[in-house]
Amino acid sequence: MTDIMAYGRQTVMTRTPWHDTVTTFEGVPIADLIDRLGATGETLSVMALNNYYSEIPVADLRKYGVILAYKQDGAYMPVSDKGPLFVVYPFDAHAELHDEVFFARSAWQVRSITVE
Repeated sequence: MTDIMAYGRQTVMTRTPWHDTVTTFEGVPIADLIDRLGATGETLSVMALNNYYSEIPVADLRKYGVILAYKQDGAYMPVSDKGPLFVVYPFDAHAELHDEVFFARSAWQVRSITVE
């Protein structure tokens, strides 16, 4: 977690399908993370602790400012509540993100990300 937090911080305030009100998420912009790691590719393959799998186009990361959140409303997220890492799109900032395609890309309890 310390390593991830060292790659920068961004805050996203948004409603999600899984929260009743606007929620503040804090995390690292995933585009910055993969850039600083020197990873290249077109797609992120995200695997959750429960083996949920999602694919995220790298273009989404830059276009929408998708973050890998580690805090929700100022507190670190426990595994029991979508933590420790949650892929968060700024749903309220772009009307087109209110779609099942983007909801499905928002994996939580992230255990690994592979750039392909």
